[in-house]
Amino acid sequence: MKNCLDRIYGAEFTPQEIADAVRDGRLLSMEIEFNQSCNFRCIYCYASDTPVRRNELTKDEFLGVIDQARELGARKIIILGGEPMLYPHIMEMIRHIRSKGMDVELFTNGANITPEVARELYANDVRAVLKMNTFDESLQDTLSGCKGAHGQIQEAFENLKQAGYPSADHPLGISSIICQQNIEELPRMWEWLRDQGILPYLEMMTPQGGAREHNMLELDSRTLEQFFQRISDLDRTKYGILWDPQPPLVGGECLRHQFSCAVNSEGLVQSCVGITIPIGDLRTQRLKEILRDSEVVQDLKNYKDLIKGPCRECQQLDSCYGCRGTAFQLTGDYLASDPLCWKNSGRRDEIMFLPVDVSRVIPHKPPMLLIDRLLEIGDRVSVSEMTVRKEMVFVDESGRLDDASYPEIISQAVAAQEGFRRFGSSNPLVEGFLLGVKKLEILGEAHVGDTLRVSLFKASKFGDFGILDGKVYNGATLVARGEIKVWQNNAGVDV
Repeated sequence: MKNCLDRIYGAEFTPQEIADAVRDGRLLSMEIEFNQSCNFRCIYCYASDTPVRRNELTKDEFLGVIDQARELGARKIIILGGEPMLYPHIMEMIRHIRSKGMDVELFTNGANITPEVARELYANDVRAVLKMNTFDESLQDTLSGCKGAHGQIQEAFENLKQAGYPSADHPLGISSIICQQNIEELPRMWEWLRDQGILPYLEMMTPQGGAREHNMLELDSRTLEQFFQRISDLDRTKYGILWDPQPPLVGGECLRHQFSCAVNSEGLVQSCVGITIPIGDLRTQRLKEILRDSEVVQDLKNYKDLIKGPCRECQQLDSCYGCRGTAFQLTGDYLASDPLCWKNSGRRDEIMFLPVDVSRVIPHKPPMLLIDRLLEIGDRVSVSEMTVRKEMVFVDESGRLDDASYPEIISQAVAAQEGFRRFGSSNPLVEGFLLGVKKLEILGEAHVGDTLRVSLFKASKFGDFGILDGKVYNGATLVARGEIKVWQNNAGVDV
């Protein structure tokens, strides 16, 4: 028997290498999207609700991004899309990556993979991953949203095989989503792939884009658990390969947030394609600075201390945190427990979903409690909401909210943001103080019955001190804004 070490994603990195990358703030891999264009319209695609971009990076800008990843220690670039084989400079990018000593992993639907291109991919040691969801021609075309998709995939598959794939040093993978329509045939596909030495890459759908719109694709947690266990038993009994079933990858694990990031065609950086929070723009910052300053990145590296709900108690926490993209898409919180993990199916009421009542995460009590709900959390940003009530201490006899309330409102929004971030962590109650208010401007009024939104941006942090920009809106009208300085005791908290 052997452990499953031949999965595609992340298998080449040891636990020690990953731990060292976390400690040193370095990368081991990076996902990149050179173009948004695609000849398929896959009905499950995460990009189906992404606006068409008109401001894609230039060829030279992309080359610079690749160089920055290498400077941070990246050993592999994973090329996503759009469909990367439609990008006019794709081979130049591949050659540049290889010239920097990095591996290339290419996810493709087979577009433009002629015999000549297949041989060139092989000559450049590209690890090709072909997208194929089913043996059935009609179903493949339906899932791809494109008539002729099945034929294109099969032609590319044959061309890659004729070029020499798969071989010991030229892996070939097949990537498939798991859905209602193909789940019964996937065990047969798994065996077919294993028997040819091809790496099966089966993955649960992240509930975003088309996957969220087409609920006829969905599978319940119990069915997914049985499927994962069935494939695990198959691998163990027929191929002598051992692995523990866990979402979202069959026979693999996803801890990419420890050592990777994703860059889209406009140069916006995310922790992964499922956590749709832009953490920086490569046109205005270097990659090193973006990753260093991102609260999302640092939180996910420190997930064992910060993850919320039942996932925190899971015995597999060292090697699994479910799908962070799924957690974010369904709860609004990238540190929430994965609602689609079968281990959490009976504990869904323990998973916190945004918006959340802030009385659960801050110590304030009425009548001093002003903020009602935390609506959104992003990278160093949040949005909270409150309704002005007559019993509040800052409301005068006429029902008007006093100007003196706004520093307290912004401060409570800060407390809600930080309290939620640490809720359920090893040190959830962190002492903090408001040190001062600067540039406070009162631009309007609020009265009993008005609903206010508080937008926060954490502008800077120096040790235990932070400066935050706060804005308070009454509907679409900005009624107050200011900069506040806070102190919080982070002793013993690795954030």
